[in-house]
Amino acid sequence: MKIESDRAQILSGVRWGKTLGSPVSLLIENKDWSNWQYIMSPELRVKSLELNTELITHNSKLQAVTRPRPGHADLSGALKYNHRDLRNVLEHSSARETAARVAIGAIAKKFLSEFDIQIISYVTEIGGVKSSELRVKSQESEKKFLSLFKKAEASPVRCPDSEVEEKIIAKIKAAMKKGDTLGGVFEVAVLGVPVGLGSYSQWDRRLNAKLAYALMGIQAIKGVEIGLGFEMARRHGSEVMDEIYYRAQNNEHRTLTKKSPGTGFYRKTNNAGGIEGGMSNGMPIILRAAMKPIPTLRTPLSSIDINTKKTFRAAYERSDVCAVPAASVIGEAVTALVIADSFLDKFGGDSMEEITRNYEGYLKQIREF
Repeated sequence: MKIESDRAQILSGVRWGKTLGSPVSLLIENKDWSNWQYIMSPELRVKSLELNTELITHNSKLQAVTRPRPGHADLSGALKYNHRDLRNVLEHSSARETAARVAIGAIAKKFLSEFDIQIISYVTEIGGVKSSELRVKSQESEKKFLSLFKKAEASPVRCPDSEVEEKIIAKIKAAMKKGDTLGGVFEVAVLGVPVGLGSYSQWDRRLNAKLAYALMGIQAIKGVEIGLGFEMARRHGSEVMDEIYYRAQNNEHRTLTKKSPGTGFYRKTNNAGGIEGGMSNGMPIILRAAMKPIPTLRTPLSSIDINTKKTFRAAYERSDVCAVPAASVIGEAVTALVIADSFLDKFGGDSMEEITRNYEGYLKQIREF
């Protein structure tokens, strides 16, 4: 539906285009907010007005939502927090919250770009329509990833394969006509990552664990893969391990960025998806996330009224048919937050100059290893 056209306003923490070291706060106005001021008011006196039967009759939004929607947080949330009006759950659990994560993710991406680290995404599959050409091959170069991203940015469904894009659009239109929804898969690639982000020494510092946690925290994401992912479980070890090579002048298989011209160590494949032993290994980090179809259907499914316990059709709140393209952008943002956090964990300082010195000193160390 895309009723919002978000712009983030910086309220604090930035002066003349540079961060100050104090918290950066952002404001994103929600155009639909004004329509819900009364219904979601924090004031007790407004609640007393809801008891007015005439008011409720003329405004269906005032009526308590008592029919949980299958696939949503409605019923579990009501049982957990003892809510008798499901609107208390559905408003808070809404994916609209991800707008904030995308906003702060943009700041993280800006920071990482100072060190030539790029984070991109694209849709590989929607509603079962996919192309094997889009499943990133283990030996793909960063140039190939950027080409896919450029095509995805020009696509209404963020799919870089034009033939598949047409089929996806047709599938979405068909689902819309039926009152149904679609899920899909998107990939996020992190380019220019240095060796050694994350750690093997503690489970909660492992980079793969942090990234999976961040992606699974996006509403409706039901699965995450890194590199070959589940396909790796179906093959022999000899088929999936990325063999290590060394060349003094490492140009063709560069493992780091232009600011960090390589260690001499390289791999011809990237089945591990850029992470080994909980740490980045210098290859592009490849993440893949599966999103379930949106649970809110124009043709509602059966549910139970929590008060009467009678069977009803679930309530319908405004919703899209497919949100996979939007989810891929959210995936970029949450990935950026994790990579930035891990980068600062290793190279952190109190100014960009200090961080840069730490980073360049580390690059010198591993080049001379």
